[in-house]
Amino acid sequence: MMSDEEIYRKLTTIFREVFDDDDLSARPDLTSEDVPGWDSLSHIQLILTVVREFRTQFSAAEITELKNVGDLAALLKRKMLVASDN
Repeated sequence: MMSDEEIYRKLTTIFREVFDDDDLSARPDLTSEDVPGWDSLSHIQLILTVVREFRTQFSAAEITELKNVGDLAALLKRKMLVASDN
């Protein structure tokens, strides 16, 4: 399983790609309000990229509950725990 540091490193790469901003860093308190261009369309692109890169799936309810990148990282970690138990 990935460490928190590895998850955030991978998320940073994804965020930089999706938002075309090499200075962007994924951190727990980061929200859409902090990132120029993070609108509903880029949010879909972000989630699809996360799903592909982390090889996971999210329910609509899980996605709507996300308030910040910390919530996303925690959800990814839970998904990895479940996957490792199977």
